[in-house]
Amino acid sequence: MSGFVLDSRLAADSVFIADGPLSQVRLMNDRRYPWLLLVPRVADVSEWLDLDGGQQRLLLAEINQAGALIRAVPTVQKLNIGALGNIVRQLHVHLIGRHEGDAAWPGPVWGQGAAEPYSADALIEQTDHWRTRLR
Repeated sequence: MSGFVLDSRLAADSVFIADGPLSQVRLMNDRRYPWLLLVPRVADVSEWLDLDGGQQRLLLAEINQAGALIRAVPTVQKLNIGALGNIVRQLHVHLIGRHEGDAAWPGPVWGQGAAEPYSADALIEQTDHWRTRLR
């Protein structure tokens, strides 16, 4: 979409999987959690309320789809959905599969230890896995 530029911090922490109707779908490069990121391809948007009604409905549909996929992961007991934007102002929505005993349970994932990046082969495998499931 015209004028969209991905924030450099989001680009550094995640890997492109696919483009949805509104958003880029990205995999956070942290193997501790099944963790997808939706980034609406709309320029200069920092809040959900900055989207028009049609865009809000598209984003909600994308959240529902990605959330259902994460909830289908056998180890996932709880789905966390967040759009904080305190550090990265660009609107983006985190969808994180959680389970009792994970690295941050029961607290939030932010600020809980260092990310554990996927190996190069595992990252390719994971992006292919999610890309196939999103079809």
